[in-house]
This record gives sequence, C-alpha cells and structure tokens, in this order.
Amino acid sequence: GRIHQVEYAMEAVKQGSAAVGLRSNDHAVILALKRSPGELASYQKKIMRIDDHLGIGIAGLTSDARVLSNFMRTEAMKSKMLYDRPIPIFRIVSAIGDKAQVNTQRYGRRPYGVGLLVIGVDDTGPHLYECQPSGNFFDYYAVSIGARSQSAKTYLEKHYELFAEASVDELLVHGLRALRDTLQQDKELHINNCSVGIVGKATNFTIIEGEALQQYLDLLAEKDTAEGGTGGGTGGGEAEATTDDPVAMETE
Repeated sequence: GRIHQVEYAMEAVKQGSAAVGLRSNDHAVILALKRSPGELASYQKKIMRIDDHLGIGIAGLTSDARVLSNFMRTEAMKSKMLYDRPIPIFRIVSAIGDKAQVNTQRYGRRPYGVGLLVIGVDDTGPHLYECQPSGNFFDYYAVSIGARSQSAKTYLEKHYELFAEASVDELLVHGLRALRDTLQQDKELHINNCSVGIVGKATNFTIIEGEALQQYLDLLAEKDTAEGGTGGGTGGGEAEATTDDPVAMETE
C-alpha cells in the first residue's frame, strides 16, 4: 500500500527551491537557487562540499540536509583512514540510500524531507546521482529537483546529447538556462540567488557564488544574444500551480 509519510517527504522536496545537475565526460556540475526568508535575511546555502572529489546540492528541509551532509563527511573520512583512498561515489550514495530507507520501515521515525543531487569523481569518471527520501537513488546525465523542476527537465531532455563532450563553461551555460526556467516569470538569476558547484577529473570540488559567479551570468547573456533567444528555455511556463501556495513547512 501507500506510505503517506514518504509521499509527504517527497512533497517537501517539490516545495524546495530548484537544483539542477549535469555531467560530461570530464566534469559534473550542480546549480541551485537560493531562497531568502525575507528582505532582512541572507540567502540559504544550497550547495555543500563533502570532500575534495564530492559535493551535494539540496532541495527540501535544510536541517535534514545538514544531518545527511555530516554523515557523508564522516563516511568520506572513514574511507581515507581505513583504505587511504577517496570514497567511491556509488558507495557513499548507497550508504545514504540505506540510511533513508530505514526511516521508511521502522516505527517512530520519519523520512528525511530533502532530496540530494550528489556529484563527484572517482576512478570510473564523473557521476551525478539523485537521492530521494524514499531511499531510492538514480544515476543521471542531467536532472533537476525542487519547485518547477519540470520546466528545467524539459530543457535538459531537449539538449542532453550535447553534454557529454561539453566544456565546463558550456555545461554551466546549459545549467543556468535550465535553472532560469524554474524561476517565476518576474524573477531573474543574479549573484545572490544562485550558486554553482563544479568537480572534475583534474578539478577539486569548488563552490562558486557571489561576485565569482558574475562571469558565468555574463557568459549566459552573451550566448543568449549570439543565439538570438533564451536558448530554448520555457521561461517557467510549466510551473506547478501548487508550488506558489503558502505551506506550513518552510523548505529551502
């Protein structure tokens, strides 16, 4: 039968601000929209570094994501101490899936109300995984989660064949276009409401935000001008009606 608490946790992910992930043959990137609780508050952190070769983007309850990120850091340190090597990406994603699954089966617990996009590089190359509150996880070429993520998925499905051979800059432009499609029509991407994480075979996991992000927003504008449009985006036209409704639970 249906397990309603798992469905509610999945709904918390849908209410959170969007995150987009893409990977090529050499790099993987995540991009996330940051929300601010109010004009007097700072923007919430949406991308977290786990290790030199590994990082996550989140959609849903930030507090749950903090617990899971601490668990992932502990597992990464264990791997370095016991085996003297960075933890393989599939192994840490499997550990997260097992940890999430326990909460769907044992009484007195609730599922984690957060979805994770995990990017990393190991001996087999770059990886991008989505981890769900149900304990399921999937390997992707490109994926989006969070509010209005269907609009971003439409863009990614249309252009995913270009990603394998793309450079980092090209991947980021595609990611920014997909992320822009999740915005409400009166909003724009800027250095305060957006952050980016990059990892590659020869690049440690790096978070780009603030002024450092401006060059990529400028590159996006240049590409749009050169192509005479918005790069095939949907402009958020496929936004789910429910995501703008006020909800009791505050998610990020």
